[in-house]
Amino acid sequence: MPDQKRTSVTYADAGVDISSGDRTKQRIKYLAQKTFTKQVLSEIGGFGGLFKLDTARYKSPVLVSSADGVGTKLKIAFELGIHHTVGADLVNHCVNDIAVQGATPLFFLDYLATGHLDGEITEKIVSGLADACRANGCALIGGETAQMPGFYADGEYDLAGFIVGVADKDKIVTGARIKAGDVLIGLPSTGLHTNGYSLARKLFFEVAGYKAEQYVNALKEKAGAALMKTHRSYLSIIKKLTATDLTVGMAHITGGGITENLPRILPKGTAACVELGSWPVLPIFEHLRELGNVEQEEMLRTFNMGIGLIAVVPADKFKRAKAMLERANEKFYVIGKIVKGDRKVIYQ
Repeated sequence: MPDQKRTSVTYADAGVDISSGDRTKQRIKYLAQKTFTKQVLSEIGGFGGLFKLDTARYKSPVLVSSADGVGTKLKIAFELGIHHTVGADLVNHCVNDIAVQGATPLFFLDYLATGHLDGEITEKIVSGLADACRANGCALIGGETAQMPGFYADGEYDLAGFIVGVADKDKIVTGARIKAGDVLIGLPSTGLHTNGYSLARKLFFEVAGYKAEQYVNALKEKAGAALMKTHRSYLSIIKKLTATDLTVGMAHITGGGITENLPRILPKGTAACVELGSWPVLPIFEHLRELGNVEQEEMLRTFNMGIGLIAVVPADKFKRAKAMLERANEKFYVIGKIVKGDRKVIYQ
């Protein structure tokens, strides 16, 4: 057979446009640099991010880290074309996870994977990440942007993050000092935050048949807007609580709800008695319960039910904590107390 000239196949032919990716990364670099502090010693694009810990500020520094994702809330972002809030969801979730242990966030890294890199969408996502990092005093020092054609459907992506913070060893909040008689203070959430979306999406879009842009009378807003409320950062109020040693334990109410998250900080021999009806349950949770005839137990271990953070305050410090929260114009609810028991939540 005569020789035939073979066509050269490129990475772009396989669905990965390196040149386009490089242009997007230049924009990411600019957004990330706006979050840099003087402790950041590297530029975006290296094999690793460099961060110099200011050890002079801490007697015995301990690094505190966490990793998380946004989950199926992203499905709603895809449908609505809203991509600038999911970055804040991710950063704030991670910040809260380490802040409840008394840590101050230092730096953040993200992982963004998609089938085909859309520069405009990517910029919106990273812009949200950068804005939230700045708001939390945290540097976005690096990450990974992966193009994986054939792995993700067109227009879809996954987003995850990793955070590192620092706390003085003697000031880490572990819950070890929690004892019977301590007061449970609940701080309100903005909505689902980033948990329970698989059930919420099923109830809204399959059971009720809502469209994301459909107005829901029970919520007084559109279905998608109600589900896309940004996960709140509690960092500023946590700092006030820990600065004056007003709390002996804090729980970020994420997947598993109060039922599974509060016991994570309870020492042996204690339980948490939570009084149902002591805080206003947000309309979205009541509507979800009605749509699926969901049992209360299931609701309480799936959703935050309107409480995004619980702080355990010693009884003799409650008045001081109450005064501080009021000065900060922070809404709060006394939702129960610590009792003797076996590391579980008792609802009454």
